[in-house]
This record gives sequence, structure tokens and C-alpha cells, in this order.
Amino acid sequence: MDPWWPRSKGMTEAIAGRVRAVDRATDVESFSTLYQRTFPRVYGYVASLLRDRAAAEDVTSQAFERAYRKRRSYRPGRGTREQWLFGIARNAALDELRKRKRRATLAAEPEDLASLSVEQDVERALRRAAVRGALSALEPRERDLIALKFAGGLTNAEIAEMLGVSESNAGTKLHRAISKLRETCND
Repeated sequence: MDPWWPRSKGMTEAIAGRVRAVDRATDVESFSTLYQRTFPRVYGYVASLLRDRAAAEDVTSQAFERAYRKRRSYRPGRGTREQWLFGIARNAALDELRKRKRRATLAAEPEDLASLSVEQDVERALRRAAVRGALSALEPRERDLIALKFAGGLTNAEIAEMLGVSESNAGTKLHRAISKLRETCND
């Protein structure tokens, strides 16, 4: 038996351990960057689906928790990290809605600190009420598309990839949903 083999094997294990530690540190750092870059959009998307701030905070934290635990399951060939994360957030929000088995309502109107006058506040409140009413008249899939696009900030290509449809199909569905929303708001 070669006297150097056991020592080499020990060195290999030590080096591999250090490489794994560096990989974990890099992985945590890149996840931290992903979190900082996407948190506001993920929260906005989840809040638009749930229409409940407290539940949106809980679901958003669950989504990031799930993503962190499953970060090694991410496959670049299936989409960007953001698409992967929005998929996890979407599933977490849908789980919450299924758990409730009812539509959530926004508990309170968000405070608008940039308001200039009472008339503008009233006008904005009326517009928000009209949009909320129009959104509730849409089908759940249409509301989801609008939330992914505007609250989530995803491109049509990212939405298409996430939903498993072509980009033109996603664009068409989104256009139809926005048209319905506009018609309802104008009525």
C-alpha cells in the first residue's frame, strides 16, 4: 500500500470541503442579491393576487424561504432565476387562496403621502375603486396575467415561459385581459 494515498485522500477531502464552503457562501450571496433585486416586485405581485397586506407579507416570506431551501433545484435551461422565483411565489399565493377558499379583500387603502389636494385624493380613490372592481370582474387567470405583468414587472417572454405558452399567446391573452379591464373601468 502506498503511504501517500491516505494523506492525498485526506487532502482531497479537505480541499473539497473548502470548495463546498466557498460554493455555499457564493450561493448565499447570490441569493441575497436576488432577494434584494426582486423583493418589491414579488411582494407587489403576491399582494395583487391576495389583496391582503398581512397575508402577502407572509406568503412572500414563505416564497423566499422555499426558494432558498430549493435554490439548488434551479435549472438555468428552464428560465431565469426571477422566473423561477415568481413561479414559487405564484404557487405559494395560490396555495394561500385555496386555503381560504374565498377572495381576499384589501383591508385598507394604502396611504398616499405624495398627494397634493383633496380633489386629487378623491379622484385617485375613485379610480382605484373602479380598477379594483374591474379586476374582480376578470377571470382568475386574467387577473394573474395582469399581476405578473404590472405588479411583478415580468416581460411577455418571461410570463410565457412561466405559464408554458408561446410569447405571442401570452401577449394576446394579456392584451385581451387589459382590454376587458379598460372596458369595465370605462363603464
